[in-house]
Amino acid sequence: MKRIIIVFCVAAFFFSCKSKKAIVTKKRTDRTERVERTVETPAETQTIETPTTTKVYANNTERYIDEYKDVAQNEMRLYGIPASITLAQGILESGSGRGRLSVEANNHFGIKCHEWTGARIYHDDDKSQECFRKYKDAKYSFRDHSLFLTERRRYSPLFSLKKEDYKGWAKGLKAAGYATDRKYPDKLISLIERYNLHEYDKAVLGNSYTPYQPEVAENQQTTYTVSKGDTLYSISKRYDTTVEELQNLNGLTDTTLSIGQVLLVKPTSKN
Repeated sequence: MKRIIIVFCVAAFFFSCKSKKAIVTKKRTDRTERVERTVETPAETQTIETPTTTKVYANNTERYIDEYKDVAQNEMRLYGIPASITLAQGILESGSGRGRLSVEANNHFGIKCHEWTGARIYHDDDKSQECFRKYKDAKYSFRDHSLFLTERRRYSPLFSLKKEDYKGWAKGLKAAGYATDRKYPDKLISLIERYNLHEYDKAVLGNSYTPYQPEVAENQQTTYTVSKGDTLYSISKRYDTTVEELQNLNGLTDTTLSIGQVLLVKPTSKN
């Protein structure tokens, strides 16, 4: 009996070993790839500086012309005063913008106070410490110059001249008493021709511009019709003669003139 039990136990043990399964635990490893991406960001905005062109001027007069030519041309369009005359007067009166009146008072034309009620400056001129007008900006000086010429009767003969006739304008300004310098017309004409200021008149007038030769025109003209504001003195200066000569040519005993009166201004074979 004992033998049977022993055999049975041995058989049972052997069977259990055969049927027993090994449990294998398999670990699963997940492999995660790490991808590094380089994100390109826009380059910083670069400010490209455009090189500025600095104008080079031969002298202060050229600088003055470049700075005020547009103002003078605009005044010509509005008031009929040749830009060449305005620029030449500005150059001469202001010392090309470097004179005391222009620097401290923006007065480019040496216009005195007269009935002026605005700011003023005192400066030695024909007399000591004379009163001159003072402006906030130079452009107001140019405008006052235009008004000064258009609103005063003694300058009215100028506006009967052709805009191209800068020589006639220069002589007319002196004849009307704008300046006391006997060489004032010659100085204006010299500036206009040296710096070709008449080209600014041409730009304003466009197709209506016709080159004017005052010497030829005046040499051919023997008579002049008196207009408002004319005097024997202003007419004599315009035609490079004298008051006495005009009186002799026209049989005048005094200096009285009437508008529309026709005067002989140059001798002819008949007179």
